[in-house]
Amino acid sequence: MAHLVQQMAYVGATPWHGLGNELPKHQSIDVWAEKAGMNWSICESPVRYLADQAGALGAIMNFDDQKVLYRSDTKTALSVVSNRYQIVQPREVLEFYRDLTEVSGFELETAGVLKAGRKFWALARTGKSTSIKGCDTVNGYLLLATSCDGTLATTATPTTVRVVCNNTLTVALSGASSAIKVPHSTSFDPLAVKKQLGVAVMQWDSFMYRMKTLSERKVKTHESLNYFLKVLCQNDGHNDSAARMTNERALKRVQALYAGEGKGSDLSSANGTAWGLLNAVTEYVDHERRARSQEYRLDSAWFGQGANLKQRALDHALQLVA
Repeated sequence: MAHLVQQMAYVGATPWHGLGNELPKHQSIDVWAEKAGMNWSICESPVRYLADQAGALGAIMNFDDQKVLYRSDTKTALSVVSNRYQIVQPREVLEFYRDLTEVSGFELETAGVLKAGRKFWALARTGKSTSIKGCDTVNGYLLLATSCDGTLATTATPTTVRVVCNNTLTVALSGASSAIKVPHSTSFDPLAVKKQLGVAVMQWDSFMYRMKTLSERKVKTHESLNYFLKVLCQNDGHNDSAARMTNERALKRVQALYAGEGKGSDLSSANGTAWGLLNAVTEYVDHERRARSQEYRLDSAWFGQGANLKQRALDHALQLVA
């Protein structure tokens, strides 16, 4: 099986996805680029095709509306995109954090490449931290990720990590994510994104206040079951038996995580509370949801179905304290 992760690096404790090359703290952007597998460029070339001609060699023709993107190091093709597609280089993702790490107290913790170079990211700790009920620490992070195959806009996402279990959750208020998204139809302007993020980062205190209210909201047995049913068994148009079995397995597992098997589920902040409900789902998505590999689980938890599931879990949890 081809691995989704091309290369990855991290500092500190092993990341929740258990992947990567360990680095000492306070490394330069150049070191991160090398160890995270991001020291190459995306190149482009016109799309050409061979037009058959009877009794003769075909003519090589150009298809002017599209271009091929490929890696500068391996020459591996990455995607075919519109000529209007604006490329964001792997190095640009790391350079985004240069002033944040040198001046603003951020610290890079993980960076890497997925899908052989089609998607790449860097994650930095912001220095923001909150303790819920004095026993449950949540740290603030900033995730910057992009793709070169059209599957992901260049996205800067304020993210939280619950220390006791490494559960990850996107900062969101009023039912909407605080992510800043730059489509590939426009150029990526790091300064403009940072200005927008200034507002999003300021939402940290408000978001964590809402998380603390979840820890104060005691939940009855029937409420916990209704919550998990809404989050996990939402009808997405799949009524086949395999989908129902998957939902049933997921339902049983999150109930067990909530009831005491989850990391930190015995803390006063989570035991029998709406915060505990939310973390049962995030732990399931980040660590236990079925996936072909840890690489696939990481991609899903941050960018795919897993991320959507965690957002739904957050939305329904907040409804309990509305």
